[in-house]
Order: sequence, then C-alpha cells, then structure tokens
Amino acid sequence: MIISRREFLRHAGISAAVLPFLPAMPSLAASGTKVQRIIFMFSPNGVVQPDFWPDETGADFKLKRILAPLEPFKNRTLTLKGISNKVRGDGDGHMRGMSCLLTGIELFPGNIQGGSDRPAGWASGISIDQELKNFLQKNPATATRFGSLEVGINVPHRADPWTRWSYAGPNQPVAPVSDPYELFEKLYGEMKDGENLGSVLDEVSGELAALAKKLPADERAALEKHTTFVREMEREIQAGRAKKLRFPAPKLEQGVPTDNDGMPKVSAMQSDLMVNAFANDLARVATFDFTNSVGQCRMRWLGIDEGHHGLSHEPDSNAAAQEKLVKINTWFCEQLAALAKKLDSIPEPGGSGTMLDNTTIIWTNELGKGNSHSHDNIPFVCVGGGLGLESGRALKYDNVPHNRLWLRIAQAFGHDLKTFGNKDLSAGGALAI
Repeated sequence: MIISRREFLRHAGISAAVLPFLPAMPSLAASGTKVQRIIFMFSPNGVVQPDFWPDETGADFKLKRILAPLEPFKNRTLTLKGISNKVRGDGDGHMRGMSCLLTGIELFPGNIQGGSDRPAGWASGISIDQELKNFLQKNPATATRFGSLEVGINVPHRADPWTRWSYAGPNQPVAPVSDPYELFEKLYGEMKDGENLGSVLDEVSGELAALAKKLPADERAALEKHTTFVREMEREIQAGRAKKLRFPAPKLEQGVPTDNDGMPKVSAMQSDLMVNAFANDLARVATFDFTNSVGQCRMRWLGIDEGHHGLSHEPDSNAAAQEKLVKINTWFCEQLAALAKKLDSIPEPGGSGTMLDNTTIIWTNELGKGNSHSHDNIPFVCVGGGLGLESGRALKYDNVPHNRLWLRIAQAFGHDLKTFGNKDLSAGGALAI
C-alpha cells in the first residue's frame, strides 16, 4: 500500500503544519518490471539550423555537425522537424518560448517586462512533466519517492518566466536545483542514518490526541488507521531504507564551483545524480535545464569568451559567430550523448535491456532560431526508448503545434489526454510519430 503525504493529511483532516516533515515512501520497481521514464532537456537561444537538422527523412538520414555526438545512438535517435510553439499572447519571444514550452498555454497578464512592450506573468497551466508526474504518482505501481526531479546547470537564482519551464499548475513555477551538493542532500541526505528520521508522530502526539477528541467516530477511526500506517512506515524507514537502494549514492567531487566556469563538471555531476536516482526508482520524470532563456553562459572551455545570447543575435552572415554557435550547441549535444551513455551502461532488473531502452530523453529549446526569435521549427530530438516511438528516423512535419507532441508523449505513458495546454492548439489530436 502506498499513500501520499497529501492524502494522509486530507483523510485525517490535519493541516500541513501539524506534520511538516512526513517523508514519502519510496517505491522501488520490482525485479523484472519494465518501467517508463522521461527526461526533458533544455538548452537556450535557438540553433544554427543548417548544421542541426538532417537533410533526409526516414531511416536513411545523416547527422549534421551539431548532432554528430549522437552517432553511437543513431538507431535510438528521432529528430522531429516542423513542430512549432504557436502559443501567443503576452510576453516577449524568450518568455513565451521558455514558459510555454512544456505548458503549451499562454502566460498570465503580469508586470514582468521583457524585451517587448507586452509584459507578462507566469504560465497559466501545468507543464507536461508535472502532468506526467501526477499521473504516475496516482498509481501505486508507478509511484516513486519524489515523482519528478527538477535539475539545473547554472540556472540563475532569480525567478521569472525566462528561468522557469516546469509548472505544477497555473502560477506555480517549479525551481530547478542547480547545485549538485544540494541535489545530493535532497536525494540521499535523509538516508545517511536513522537518527535523521525520528518519529514525527512522537513530535505531534499532543496535537493528534487533541484533534481525535474533536472528530466524529468515523473520522477518528480514519485518523487512527493512518497514524498506524505512518508508524509502520517509520519503522520500515528506520530499519534501513538505504538497503533498498539498488545502487549506492554516487560520490561527488568536492569544491566544484557551480557558476559559469564550473558548468562542464556540474553537468557531469548532475547527470550522475539524476541517473542514479532513476536507477534507484526515486523518480521517473525529470527536467534537465542548461542555463535559461536568454542564457548568457560564456563557454571559455571551448575558447569562446562571448556570451551565448549575444552571439545568437548575430546575423547569419557573421560566419565567425555562426561557427561559435555550432560549437556551443555541439557541446550541449555532447552532454545529451553523455547522459544517454550513462543510462545505456546500466542494465534493467530481469534482463529487460538497459535503462536507456526504457528512458526517453527529449532535447529542446525555447527558440528555433536565435537571431529571429522564431518559434517555428523548435528543436525536438528524442533519444532512447520505452515509449513505443520508432527511433532511428528523421521526421518532418508541416508546422504543427507542439501541444500535439505532448499529447503523444502523454498517451505513450497510458495517460489518455485529449487536449493539453491551449485546447485550440491540441486540435488534430496526438501527433503521429
């Protein structure tokens, strides 16, 4: 039996303040059980399209320079050209590009001023990653300790529509964790010893007793039932939750800076943590954000001193700038390939392939082209498996809304959504892939 903290509080009639530290129970996949996982990976400022999209369609395609790092995974790669973010309304191109990318719905009116004369607020709906998380968490067979992970690399601490693409609901942006040491504590800090998991029931026994006296008999019985459940859960946790981990927590190099110049090492550390968490079935959904919309990282490790966003505004005729942008986007693709390699190195329980066979990574961007702020031909590259998508192909579409792609992804998880985000942009149903 699995029950969430929210369900326990709702059934028991207790406010969140009474039991603030009740941990969720982990749900490790049974040996041999196939699971489905998804990672949404973001990099900003568009791409150099002639060096990105394959010229061919179908299975007989060639990877261009930017996508060349995916050559070892070509038969598990799917490129989707011709998918566009058609969400309009308030906000500049970068704001709508970022905060409408996973939500597929307009931004609320607001007072956050972008590069246009139309300020905006947060997105007005849930993002597809959180939609999938909620769907999976409702089923005891697919529920996990965290549900989803929001992981960042050099994402600014400020909160605005340029830095957030995951939304728990309207006006509810979800912040990524950009510090690998903080992410480690989130994932494994409570597992270091049982002393950190003292009984929350002992701490609030007085409040619970007082509450029980006020409840009618049926609700008091429900309270007793759930407190018994929590007590049993605590005993199980303190008996050694760490023993349930299929893989031990990774050892992190200490003292790595989490600023611009630390990005290469932080990228590797964050992907290690994310893959380890997936392998231990602590989550099945993740977002993986490299900087943010209007991201201005300076990739000095590639010999590039200019900021990424500034370079992306250079005209196509500036060959030197275009070459630097190709190098930048190739580096992002290398991070994708490294993530795929890690997933592919871990066998699933019961001989059902590798983790990559059951994990789909979707790499995308808030813009199709940086210097035009175009939302057409948004990059969508899928690597991996588990969702029933036929890989090893390059596909082209005729300018279809990206809402339809998210419908297809949801239905691949068994979540039979008919619309997602803006209902009008869902017309035509799930995208045929």
